[in-house]
Amino acid sequence: MRVPFRFPNPSPSPRNPRRRQSWRLAGALILLLAVAAACGPTSAPRLIVTPGPTGTLARILDLGVLVIATDADYAPQSELQQGVPRAADTRCAANQYTANQLAGMDIDVARELARRLGVEPCFVTPPWSQIVGGSWAGHWDVSVGSMVITPERMQVLYFAQPYTSGSAVPFVHRDNQTFTGASSLSGKRIGVCVGCAYEAYLNHSLEIPTQDIQFLIDDAVIVGYDTDTTALADLALGDGTRLDAVLTDPDTGQREISKGMPIKQLGGPLYHDFVAPAIDKRSSDDPLPLLARLNEIVQQMHRDGTLSRLSLQYYGSDSTGPAGAFDIEALNQVP
Repeated sequence: MRVPFRFPNPSPSPRNPRRRQSWRLAGALILLLAVAAACGPTSAPRLIVTPGPTGTLARILDLGVLVIATDADYAPQSELQQGVPRAADTRCAANQYTANQLAGMDIDVARELARRLGVEPCFVTPPWSQIVGGSWAGHWDVSVGSMVITPERMQVLYFAQPYTSGSAVPFVHRDNQTFTGASSLSGKRIGVCVGCAYEAYLNHSLEIPTQDIQFLIDDAVIVGYDTDTTALADLALGDGTRLDAVLTDPDTGQREISKGMPIKQLGGPLYHDFVAPAIDKRSSDDPLPLLARLNEIVQQMHRDGTLSRLSLQYYGSDSTGPAGAFDIEALNQVP
């Protein structure tokens, strides 16, 4: 008698229902241990933290204001607008000017620096000698006042990427027929702003990175003023009355001529310079993060045409090309 064939029951034995499941779990565990042994110990995911702003930059962003030192009477670079009230809802302190109260190339550059930082610009107008002397004690954060980069100033100040380049020319009274060029001013009374690059030129001590300066005026009798426009006003009193000449930038002199001042330019530029924002090396907060951010912003303003537009607006020509090409790293300011 043939016994019919029966397929084995695939279900686990009722006496040991978990045997097959246990073998499966054991096999998976062995495989997992083998992979772990081959790959070595696993490490926790690394958390990447991007550091936030520090130093002077952090303080500026926390307060929401950038305090800028500039000149109140240096048109077309900067000029206080008489009788203009302070802006409403300002964060500027009572002893600071709001952005609407000044005008000029430097003022618009400073406004744009503040805007791209995301803060409000506030302005102060201390004496020039205090600005170039450094040790600002936190009274202002940056100078945007047509300051020329020189090795002497680099001892106490950091300079950001230049935003424009300029030059120095002599002006004499309109009635003068004696002076024929810069060298004919040797030994004469020449007005300059105290502490300016013009004064250093007359002293034969001016140094400007990338420039080979020829000193054409010898033994000048230097007469110091708080600003160039004050010196030009004295020159306008008469040929030789108080001054024989004033050394300043051509835009400032030509602006005064357009307003009726009886002066004239004598010859071409004596040298070319680079104008840049400056910050205090001796700040109680670390100034280097602010310096790096200002470099980025000024370079952006060169690339997007903002500075060219402002130069054309205020000077009638684009004087920003050499400033944009200036290699700020070549100054070796950062240790």
